Amino acid sequence: MTTRHSSATAPAYAVVIPTIGRPCLADCLRALAASEGPGPAEIVVVDDRRDATAGLPLEAAGDLRPRLRVAGSGGRGPAAARNTGLRAVTAPWVVFLDDDVRVLPDWRRRLAGDLLAADARTGGVQGVLQVPLPPGRRPTDWERGTAGLEAASWATADMAYRASALTAVDGFDERFPRAFREDADLALRVLDAGWSLCRGDRVTQHPVRPADRWASVRAQRGNADDALMTALHGPDWWSRARAPRGRLRRHTAVTAAALTASLLALSGRRTGAAVCAALWALGTAEFAWARIAPGPRTGQEVTTMLATSVVIPPLAVAHRAAGAVRHRGAAPLGRVA
Repeated sequence: MTTRHSSATAPAYAVVIPTIGRPCLADCLRALAASEGPGPAEIVVVDDRRDATAGLPLEAAGDLRPRLRVAGSGGRGPAAARNTGLRAVTAPWVVFLDDDVRVLPDWRRRLAGDLLAADARTGGVQGVLQVPLPPGRRPTDWERGTAGLEAASWATADMAYRASALTAVDGFDERFPRAFREDADLALRVLDAGWSLCRGDRVTQHPVRPADRWASVRAQRGNADDALMTALHGPDWWSRARAPRGRLRRHTAVTAAALTASLLALSGRRTGAAVCAALWALGTAEFAWARIAPGPRTGQEVTTMLATSVVIPPLAVAHRAAGAVRHRGAAPLGRVA
């Protein structure tokens, strides 16, 4: 990786960090303050808690504390929080960071190089994400999922946007309630508006946050956001957003086999029910093994993978179907349905 140098003055930039009050915010602010290079003109920490009575660790910003202020977004999700931060800043570039990332010591200097290298039609410059994984063992399913951020395009864990590009496309779409697909939707709209997006040189670490064994089950709610993406951008949005397709088709087949087995059993057609039940078992076993094989294969991990592999397919299908109904006829921001 090369570092870009220039004698020109880097454009002014603001940093927007949405948070729900997690302790990792302190590490994020501390790393930003410790980084060398031109500092941000403004820092806005957007407090997206519904009950924001507890304080935030703003003192971790160190010497940058006088440039930092807090804005509230009322618990409406990361898209709304980022829009709140965008409206609060005046710099020509806005860098969005998640509260669980840690920029590297040379991040500010490399960011300056990224912004200097951007031509007039560059609407955004993505940072390079690194996900540190535990040494000495294979990563768990949850850890591998987080590590997928390293290959993600336009992830707002570290994404710098030209403020005028964001204004031109009406910012983030607040119909995305989770930290999922709202960044891909924004990137596609920026590209459709004639801007270009590129990857920069700066590097940011994204540690794996703690999660319980049912986190992958709750994550299936994102299938509803995939349905919204299809409604907004058409069925080819996957390739345009450089997003992996996932296993929805296989989940649908496995779920259909389970439902058919139940219906056949109720109607007394035992042979057909047994065949469909076997197909469901094979499909579920294949899914579980695909998650177990690359992992540490500890007792807890295997148990978690077996249990969640049973419930994930029907939940994924149900969330996708609900999203398709809910978002039928949806149109991208700035367009009339």
